This record gives sequence, C-alpha cells and structure tokens, in this order.
Amino acid sequence: MMLDWNAYRAALKTGVGAFGRLSPDTVRSYVGLSSAGAKKDVLGAKTRELIALAVAVAQRCDGCITIHTEQALKLGASEDEIAEALGVAIALGAGASLVYSTRVMDAVATYEAAEA
Repeated sequence: MMLDWNAYRAALKTGVGAFGRLSPDTVRSYVGLSSAGAKKDVLGAKTRELIALAVAVAQRCDGCITIHTEQALKLGASEDEIAEALGVAIALGAGASLVYSTRVMDAVATYEAAEA
C-alpha cells in the first residue's frame, strides 16, 4: 500500500473543515459547484463518481482520489468499472500529450521562422 487512504481522507476532511472556518464562503461556493451537476441527475451518481475518478487521475489529485473512490464504492461501483474509467483517463492523458506535442512543434516552427 502506497498511502493509508482512510487516514488521509480523515485528515483531509479535518483540514477542509479548518479551512472552511477561515474562509466559509470559499468552501460553501465549492460545495455548491460540486453539487450543481447532480441536480438533474441525468448520468446518475455512480457514473458521476467514475468520471470524477478519471478526472482525479488526470489532475493528479490525491484528495479527489480518496473522496471519490469512497463514494464510487458506496454507490456500488465495481473494480472493473473503476478500472475502465481509469483506462479512459490513461488514454486521454496519452492523447493529450500527443496533441500538445504538436503545439510544441508548432512553436518550434514559429520560432525558427522568426529567426530566419
């Protein structure tokens, strides 16, 4: 095990609570933003949590990973469903690197053209 995710999640909740006491409007606004997508509930809570896990990986957010893993499992997500969602994150991460590599090459060409 790389990290004690249960202890980390508990510490994170404590830290967010402390931050909320310092900046309640910020945390209240975050909670409002986080729950806004659930109002229509078109995708369903489990699907939203699977998407959140893929985004958590893409954003490299350990806090997001621990919170959304707990929620996905509570909502009945299987390991296979989680792995499939993570496969999408992995594929898009590689795809995004490929797309942004073309941007670097465009920048190289622009730089070289300006130097000529």
